[in-house]
Amino acid sequence: MIENLKIIKVGIADMNIVYPPCIIRTAGLGSCVGVVLYDQWKELAGMVHVMLPDSSLAKEGQLNVAKYADTGVKELVKRLQNEGAKTSMLKAKIAGGAQMFQFSSGNDLMRIGPRNVEAVKKVLNQLKIELIAEDCGGNNGRTIEFNPKTRLLTIRTVNKGVKEL
Repeated sequence: MIENLKIIKVGIADMNIVYPPCIIRTAGLGSCVGVVLYDQWKELAGMVHVMLPDSSLAKEGQLNVAKYADTGVKELVKRLQNEGAKTSMLKAKIAGGAQMFQFSSGNDLMRIGPRNVEAVKKVLNQLKIELIAEDCGGNNGRTIEFNPKTRLLTIRTVNKGVKEL
């Protein structure tokens, strides 16, 4: 039997949550990190497409919480809790954080991908959410898709093919 899966897209600096028969997808993960949080017992999952490590980098005005690791992951947890998920039951899978450009200077500010991964892991650790799997680093872009029913994260990496975590 082939299920009719509906794809819910998450844009850059965006987030959403899904239940089966929906799957959730984000594209354009270069230095950005796609963070999937899921509650296997509720068959509920959420994804945030994080662009930058820290909201202190925000300009004046309206803060897009999904854009930053420190605010995006916490907001996604809140949204999952509002749907009945328990934080103690949440698991995480992450992908992205590539170093898309090579810089001759050793300037840490240019290491956006690795800094995004570090920031996401720090927040997951603070919230005591177990990181089950990751596909981070390198210098290729990724598209990821998560199915809350099977709990499989499918990763399409430019010039590297497809893998599942």
